[in-house]
Amino acid sequence: MQPKTIISKKNKEKNQNESINLSLAKNYKEVRNFTELLCKPLVTEDYVIQSMPDVSPTKWHLAHTTWFFETFVLSKVNPNYESPHPQYSYLFNSYYVQAGERHARPERGLLSRPTVEEVYRYRRYVDENMLKFLERAEEAQMEKVASVIEIGLHHEQQHQELIVTDIKHVFSVNPLRPAYLNSIKNNNSKPRYISEINWVEFPEGIYSIGHEGIGFAYDNECPRHREFVESFQLAPRLVTNREYMAFIENGAYERPELWLSDGWYAVEANRWKAPLYWEKKKGYWWNFTLSGMRELDPNEPVCHVSYYEADAYARWAGARLPTEAEWEIAASKLPIEGNFVDSGNYHPVVLDDEISDCALLQMFGDVWEWTLSPYTPYPGFKTLPGALGEYNGKFMANQMVLRGGSCATSKSHIRKTYRNFFTPSARWQFMGIRLAKDA
Repeated sequence: MQPKTIISKKNKEKNQNESINLSLAKNYKEVRNFTELLCKPLVTEDYVIQSMPDVSPTKWHLAHTTWFFETFVLSKVNPNYESPHPQYSYLFNSYYVQAGERHARPERGLLSRPTVEEVYRYRRYVDENMLKFLERAEEAQMEKVASVIEIGLHHEQQHQELIVTDIKHVFSVNPLRPAYLNSIKNNNSKPRYISEINWVEFPEGIYSIGHEGIGFAYDNECPRHREFVESFQLAPRLVTNREYMAFIENGAYERPELWLSDGWYAVEANRWKAPLYWEKKKGYWWNFTLSGMRELDPNEPVCHVSYYEADAYARWAGARLPTEAEWEIAASKLPIEGNFVDSGNYHPVVLDDEISDCALLQMFGDVWEWTLSPYTPYPGFKTLPGALGEYNGKFMANQMVLRGGSCATSKSHIRKTYRNFFTPSARWQFMGIRLAKDA
C-alpha cells in the first residue's frame, strides 16, 4: 500500500496537469474562434482572391493555420492520425522546407478547390482532434508539444492580422470599393488639435534588450543582451496625415535627394505619389479603409507607408527613425495599451489629448512603427530545432524591423520585445512613422 503522501503528490501533479491542459484548450478555442469571427463579414467570393503575391486568400490563411497544428502537433502525438486529404500538406505549407514540398505562394489565388466549405470542415476536423488530445494528454505528451501549441496560437494571431490587411488590399483593387464592415465606428469625427512635437530625451547608457525569459516569446526576441546606446530623443506621438501631406506638397516624391537609392528606384518604378490607399479627388485627399472610402482625417496617424517613405519623411523633417533598441528602451516602462484589433476600429485613431498624461503616446497599437534597424540576429541567437527553426531565423536578411503592433494586432499577441519585420518596400500592412533624433 502506498503512503498517503505519495498518493497525495500524484493527485496534485495530476490536477496541475489537467489545469494546464484546460487552460491551453481554452486559449486554443478562443484564438481559433476569433479567426473565424474576423471572417464573418465575408462572402464566399471574398475568400479566394489573391490581389498581389504578398497577399494570400483568406481561405488559404484558414487552412494554413490549421495545417500548422496538424503537422507539428497531431501527427507527432498520434501515429494513427490521418489528414482529411493527403494533398493538404502540399497546398497549405508556407515556407517550411523541412516539412515538405509546397505550392507556389503567388499561385494561391488560382485554387478554387478545396472549397471554402471544405476548408471549414478541415478546421472542424483538426479542432476536434486537438481538443480530444488536450482533454486526454498525459504530462509526458504535453511536455513534448505544449510549447509548439503555444507557438501555433501566436502564429494564428499573426495570420489573423494578415486576414485583416490582406482583405483590405483585396477590396481596394475592386472598383466598387466594398466595405469589410459598414458599422465600423469613426472615432475621428471630432476636430482635435494635435500639438507640436516636444521631444522626450533618454540618456546614454548600457541597456538590456530582448526577452527576459518570462512568458512566451519568439526565438528572434532572444537572448536578452546588453547594448550601449548614445543619448537620443524620441517624438512623443506618431506622425500625422497633416504632417505627411506637407511632405507631399513640398514635392518630396519628386526630390531624389531625400531618398535612399533603392527608395528612389521604388518611387519611380511604382509611381508612388502618396501612401498606399490615398487618392486625391477635386483637391481633397481620400483614403480607402475597411469601412470604404473616407475623406482623409488630417489628425490620424499616417499609415501604409514603406520604410523608404518613412526614412525620406524623417530626413525631410530634420530627424531620423529610431533604432529598435531605442524604441524598446522608450517602451520598457510603459503599459501595453492602445488601439488594437480588439477595439473593433480596424483603422488608426486620432490621438486623444484628454489621456495625454504620459510623456510617450501611441507606442502600442494603431500602426507598426518602422525602425532604423535591419532585421538581424541578436548576439547568441539560436534557431529552434527542426522545421520550426525556419519560422524567423532564415528571414534575417533584406528586412527592416518594426515595433509596437497595429490596429490589426491582438493585444494579447504583442510584447515590448516583439520584432516584426518586412521588406523596405512593403506598404500593405498598417505601417507608420515615429521620429527620433540624436540628443
